[in-house]
Amino acid sequence: MRGDGYVSTEAFVDYYELLQVSANADEDTIHRVFRHLAKKHHPDVPGQGDRKHFDRLIEAHRTLTNAEQRAAYDVKYQRYWNQAWKVASEAADGQILVDDAAVRERLLSLFYVQRRRSMRQPGMAELEVARLVGLPLEHVDFQLWYMREKGWIQRLDNGMLAVTVAGVDMIERMQERAGAPRMIETKGHNGGNGSSGGSPSR
Repeated sequence: MRGDGYVSTEAFVDYYELLQVSANADEDTIHRVFRHLAKKHHPDVPGQGDRKHFDRLIEAHRTLTNAEQRAAYDVKYQRYWNQAWKVASEAADGQILVDDAAVRERLLSLFYVQRRRSMRQPGMAELEVARLVGLPLEHVDFQLWYMREKGWIQRLDNGMLAVTVAGVDMIERMQERAGAPRMIETKGHNGGNGSSGGSPSR
């Protein structure tokens, strides 16, 4: 677990939940519950024995009945659940979905403009686009993964990312839905049918 909001992929085992006791349980309670569960899940018990679960029970009991080890574990326990509660709170907030959609549109716009501006060098690096949208790289990684899975961007031979045809179509549809003017307006077009994408200057 890191302190920057990143959830570690390392498995965290909640020893209190495993032993079915409160995080404030005293040592006598932990001993008593452990004896009951260890007897129930002992590998020699027909139909209920579970070596892996039994070993975890032993590890949980050993950790929570040693004052020094329990204190160190409680620090990890609190960090883990603080982060879990934070994730749950964000998931319950519908605004995060709106924010994600806005970030994706901004990122896709950057890739669109880069390819439109330079067909010979259409790619951009992850760190570059993260800086341009003003977000940490770890927050942008999810959006880039999503856009690659959708086929909106692709990895080039040089390692850079660039918008695809599907991505161009998507960003243009996004602009149309938003009622926004085209991102790249035609210059020098004086046709009378108003197809230049903007109103004439007055």
